Amino acid sequence: MVKMCSEGAQMEKKPDGKKEGRTDKPKVDPNIDGGWAWMVVLSSFLVHLLVMGSQMALGILNMEWLEEFNQSRGLTAWVSSLTMGITLIVGPFIGLFINTCGCRKTAMIGGFLTSLGWVLSAFATNVHFLFFTFGVMAGIGSGMVYLPAVVIVGQYFQKRRALAQGLSTTGTGFGTFLITVLLKYLCAEFGWRNAMIIQGAVTLNLCVCGALMRPLESRMQCSAETTRDHQNMKEASLLDTDTVKPNNVLHDGEDGEFRTDNGTSWTKEDTSNEIVIKDISRLGILKSLTRMTVSVRSGFWTWYSSYFGAASLFTNKVFVAFVLWALLAYCSFVIPFIHLPEIVELYGMSEQNNIFPLTSIIAIVHIFGKIILGFLGDLSCVSAWNVFIASNFTLGICILILPLMQVYAALAVVCALIGFSSGYFSLMPVVTEDLVGIKQLANAYGIIICANGISALLGPPFAGWIFDITHKYDYSFYVCGLLYMLGIICLLLEPCLQPKEKNREKPVENREV
Repeated sequence: MVKMCSEGAQMEKKPDGKKEGRTDKPKVDPNIDGGWAWMVVLSSFLVHLLVMGSQMALGILNMEWLEEFNQSRGLTAWVSSLTMGITLIVGPFIGLFINTCGCRKTAMIGGFLTSLGWVLSAFATNVHFLFFTFGVMAGIGSGMVYLPAVVIVGQYFQKRRALAQGLSTTGTGFGTFLITVLLKYLCAEFGWRNAMIIQGAVTLNLCVCGALMRPLESRMQCSAETTRDHQNMKEASLLDTDTVKPNNVLHDGEDGEFRTDNGTSWTKEDTSNEIVIKDISRLGILKSLTRMTVSVRSGFWTWYSSYFGAASLFTNKVFVAFVLWALLAYCSFVIPFIHLPEIVELYGMSEQNNIFPLTSIIAIVHIFGKIILGFLGDLSCVSAWNVFIASNFTLGICILILPLMQVYAALAVVCALIGFSSGYFSLMPVVTEDLVGIKQLANAYGIIICANGISALLGPPFAGWIFDITHKYDYSFYVCGLLYMLGIICLLLEPCLQPKEKNREKPVENREV
């Protein structure tokens, strides 16, 4: 009998022991590489569709603004350039928001700002009004959604990072087609002002996308909240046994009542409940303020040390070379989209291009390029870095030889290669994470897209300046292609810049879940 009782006592103690073991040993989140991770990919896909797809379709609205405001093409084009450039340039500052508030809250705030920018732009009275509402407000909001959409996918995936990033970024291609058709229809049926209001309502779905970006530690927070509730109940029970004195002196009365000198009386239960409620509310406010202060302070110092501290990202020579590549590469990437129509007209291919536009070939193949290059980047026998460099080299060569293709079929093949090789965008977050680690991904990728934004702003004017001097479109491709190759040389210096005593860390080793 004694033995059975002792066994029963041990069985009762077992769950507590298991509970303690769970708190001592860190457990890998089951959502890594599966489960909710694919909902995060869907969320990121929709963000790319609504944000980047909308920006690629701004040519429709640009024509409406030219007709409405009767301003120069250069001034009107700055509206689109501002929103696209600011979306990328604000990357380093969005990294501060992510470190402080997390991806979910940052994306939801950004979704609201983007939607508000679209709606307010419908009431524009001149182009300068659009600079603020659409260029600045919608641009900042888009940046606050775009960077978290990239970072959160990197946090949820280890084995299939490149494929996941490739699938999510294909939203840009689908968005370009869908939103272009949508804006054309809305402008024709309701006018551009009502079209922007409707698009603003559609863009509000970015808040839903942000809500899907659930942090990995959310389940741990639930258990922490349960522990806090238990502590609050414990504090309440302690207070329930004590006699707390208000401003007046309390005297013990009969039947568990308390009286003050002025004759007011309370029961012990009423007194303790009132004090417990006040004490718990004050404690909750203090805890919330303390938690908020600590998170803001730690987030700021993490962000600050990434840029200016001893462990600054700029002390990583390979990362600096990567930033230089980003500055040189993106301006070259946009050149085919700007001057390809002029090349087609110059060589008398307008009729064939109207049947099957070359820009559509680039966009369609670009979708498949992201998925295929992402799949290759995840293979254990292939280095994502090597795939990244090979695709960049192919793109640089294609930009250089594109003006030499004077037959539509040859030009279509080169455009297809440009579309496929530009799928390296799905590998950019993966390569960045390999260089700096998962902890620094938000700050590092913010710098990379900031460099891309500066390049995107300066690239088109630079290409126009070359045309003004040479009066030929060919030289824009040649000069920008050479700049692209110079950026690739910066990437090829990686073995020389990498510290000899350190091999590049594997993404699984860098990650802390």
